[in-house]
Amino acid sequence: MSASEITPDTCPVCGQRNHCTLADPRTADRACWCFTETLDPAVLANLPDDVRGQSCLCPRCAGLVEEVKPSGP
Repeated sequence: MSASEITPDTCPVCGQRNHCTLADPRTADRACWCFTETLDPAVLANLPDDVRGQSCLCPRCAGLVEEVKPSGP
């Protein structure tokens, strides 16, 4: 995702909703979900320079949600 496509309510990595309460005027008075989480510094360090600091990551890209893998037969 390029920096020009990033909006405050989308994840700069995958482009999906980041669930940031600060990005929504209706909930901007509440702390973002990420304020209570511990993010792995390596996740942030691996972000491309052009997207770093543009908007919040989504929980999946922040490494807080495991991807669901289909179970085999």
